Amino acid sequence: MNSVPKTSRTTLRRIPQNAVYDRDAIYAILDDGLICHVGFVTDGNPVVIPTSYARDGDRLLIHGSTASRMALALKGGADVCVAVTLIDGLVLARSAFNHSMNYRSVVIFGHALAIEEEREKLEALRLFSERIMPRRWAQLRDVKPLELKATLVLALPIHEVSAKVRTGPPQDDAEDLGASVWAGVLPLALRRGPLQTDSPGSGPAPYILHGPRFR
Repeated sequence: MNSVPKTSRTTLRRIPQNAVYDRDAIYAILDDGLICHVGFVTDGNPVVIPTSYARDGDRLLIHGSTASRMALALKGGADVCVAVTLIDGLVLARSAFNHSMNYRSVVIFGHALAIEEEREKLEALRLFSERIMPRRWAQLRDVKPLELKATLVLALPIHEVSAKVRTGPPQDDAEDLGASVWAGVLPLALRRGPLQTDSPGSGPAPYILHGPRFR
């Protein structure tokens, strides 16, 4: 097992048996998601911004705008906390207290650095594009200089990190097991729908991603 080191911020204290510190398992969760939430403090106020991301080895690439609050705060060295959460099911117990969800989540702490070098930034944009729809980058026109200038790419090392995972059925109190209330799990999954072509002038339909993110 390739475990990440625990820190005071990544050591789980609430339901610690659900903690995951295996780097491969953490990367698998990150690779299965599409949206992260970036938390930071700016001007004394807490802010959380949802945005797209891509994993590039041992770092998380975060997409944004160079004119955003996130850009100003994170480029200035602010502490950042990034969370990715995947919901796999609703866990319906025999009591309201024991209801839960089956989920996989990752939390990363650290400092993000802006990618400024043009070639590295273009490669990051390629990774964003391929993450959303594989094999599409080669079909698109070149990125315009103004578009590149307006796009923020932040790189966050995946060093101070942990995951939390819940699976399985409800965990009811023993005295509730005889109650005449349905209990179990309602599975949830991200589902792809039919393509909605934008016309006129659309080319051939894109390669459609097949994988664990889509059912």
